[in-house]
Amino acid sequence: MSDDATYTVAADELRQFVEQFEHLDAEKNDIAAQQKEVMIEAKARGYDTRVLRKIIALRKRDKDDLANEEAILDLYRAALGMV
Repeated sequence: MSDDATYTVAADELRQFVEQFEHLDAEKNDIAAQQKEVMIEAKARGYDTRVLRKIIALRKRDKDDLANEEAILDLYRAALGMV
């Protein structure tokens, strides 16, 4: 196989990777726009989007990890007289 053929194959493969990444990036941008629209609609209906985002983040976390963090948070609040 000549160097030109190797270069052509590598260039084609590289182009495929770049185009695939660009396609995924475009999909990601579309999804982000859709998520933004959901939050705009929620806000229009009177929901606090900052709190909604926190709820979404909490739902992604492991329940045991979250329970442990909440217990420590309660302990610290009590120690500071915030309860």
